[in-house]
Amino acid sequence: MTQTLLSIGHGYSARALARGLGPGWRVIGTTRSAGNAATLRAEGVQPLVWPGTDLGPALARATHLLSSVPPGQGGDPVLAALGDELRDATHLRWVGYLSTTGVYGDHGGGWVDETTPLTPSTARGAARVAAEAAWADLGLPLHIFRLAGIYGPGRSPLDRVRDGTARRIVKPGQVFSRIHVDDIAQVLAASMARPDPGAVYNVADDEPAPPQDVIGFAAHLLGLDPPPEVPFDQADLGPMAASFYAESKRVANDRIKTELGVRLRHPDYRAGLAALLDRARTT
Repeated sequence: MTQTLLSIGHGYSARALARGLGPGWRVIGTTRSAGNAATLRAEGVQPLVWPGTDLGPALARATHLLSSVPPGQGGDPVLAALGDELRDATHLRWVGYLSTTGVYGDHGGGWVDETTPLTPSTARGAARVAAEAAWADLGLPLHIFRLAGIYGPGRSPLDRVRDGTARRIVKPGQVFSRIHVDDIAQVLAASMARPDPGAVYNVADDEPAPPQDVIGFAAHLLGLDPPPEVPFDQADLGPMAASFYAESKRVANDRIKTELGVRLRHPDYRAGLAALLDRARTT
């Protein structure tokens, strides 16, 4: 029996999921740009330009739904446009919402897990907390995925080192968690195969690390000199970049392993970056 995934905001992570679903799945993906529709179609996805297209027929056909759309200043745009229709979509077997570990706020490098109180320290984090609650209020079989920093093909420290935009900014005690996009895809697929409505999952690898260490390792893999270290207070970061450095935490990922049986393909940044370099060399 064919299952249908309606992917709203069919971007980087959702495209990785769709590529791995295999036979028996139909994927309908929304994009804001008509120019992206041909790309999605070439990947086997039925594209819909949204906003601008009535998603009612696609929602009626869907067995599964994934939203990758972040909230804006006015709240979650998907819920603003489709809230009533979603509330009535009781036929859905699984609903996924891609959130962020920013909902936890700053923990001074300490560990957080899915039971940690949500104390966001940025406006973006607070908006995510509100969006999570709004999705939960729909009464659908919701699964929330709190993603760490995403990297993968075309979006990794390797690319920034190659093009000369990488910076080794050093803030003592600063650590980030991260996750390879292929591991996001396998976590989502595992959840779809084993629904647990109401579940929340941190999606991060096994080794939180200082960002300068990751850039240094990427340079090592490429046989290049690492960029010079820049103290955080001299980095002259823009508001968005500076906000990331306002939070330091280590994200625990035990639940995706114990409840979903996930074995990370890239358990740390060294394995993930090495795999990306190998892939680039063979394509």
